[in-house]
Amino acid sequence: MPGQTLLGKAFEYACLMSIYNALRDRKNVLIEITEPYITARDFYNNTPDGNKVKMDLAASAAVRSIINLEPQLQTTSEICPLHLSIQEDARGIAGDVRDIICLKRGPDWEMGISCKHNHSAVKHSRLSATIDFGQEWLGIPCTKHYFDVINPLFDELRQLRLLGQNWKDVVNKDTRFYKPLLEAFIEELKYLDRQHHEQVPHALVNYLLGRNDFYKVITDDSRRQTKIQAYNIYGTLNKAAGQLRPQTRVSQLTLPNRINDARFKDNSTNTIIIDCDNGWSISMRIHSASTAVEASLKFDVKLIGIPTNLYSHDEAW
Repeated sequence: MPGQTLLGKAFEYACLMSIYNALRDRKNVLIEITEPYITARDFYNNTPDGNKVKMDLAASAAVRSIINLEPQLQTTSEICPLHLSIQEDARGIAGDVRDIICLKRGPDWEMGISCKHNHSAVKHSRLSATIDFGQEWLGIPCTKHYFDVINPLFDELRQLRLLGQNWKDVVNKDTRFYKPLLEAFIEELKYLDRQHHEQVPHALVNYLLGRNDFYKVITDDSRRQTKIQAYNIYGTLNKAAGQLRPQTRVSQLTLPNRINDARFKDNSTNTIIIDCDNGWSISMRIHSASTAVEASLKFDVKLIGIPTNLYSHDEAW
């Protein structure tokens, strides 16, 4: 079975090609041949045929919906071509979670798509002794107290790494490492929020979702359907193109203004829940991201609560 990274990249290619195939006969559509595009294309070509069929069907379902939501995709002309590209992964680290960019330079319009193959995670961030999550995520440096608490834990992990230990051999890793790190993380997040309550809730969601509006496309092979969500935080999606209006209206979302609570998930030592106002709720599970012990740990972040006015549609295939 191909790895998740390979399948994810292959699905990006399938989505890009679905846009191209849907519009190329009647529009001037250009694919930018870049290194990320070539990488995604190669992953797609190396994917088993059965997976390709499912990806193509899932991508086509998503594109059918998005074209109806974005009139600019329907108004491309010879003098105003549509450029399609796949972004580098580094863009996500820099705050842009979009995988595919649709761009028209004439009207200065662009639209992005985040492609998810059988999962809905929004971010895979790390904690370590040298990562200042406050600065990187929120623009506010973490305190010395936070690092004083976590450094001994990561020092111990470094020692285990030098001994060549694997995570499966670490006894009580949840209570020994995961839980105390998450306790320190919660304490620090709450402190930063108390000191900068007007900034932290907005910044947290901005960090997780990026600084650009986008459509999120999630394929679900087991149900043979694709979910399309519109993260229209800044109001750039779903715009008219001249006299052509979108078939369905997409609401603009409101960022959270308050963190109501940050706590451990019930009966869990490795997952925390951050509840905010305006419908936002975040799950963060910490885990080891490799076989061998490393001096860092990884978050699997999911949105488990979203605003009620978020556009979401399941398209069967």
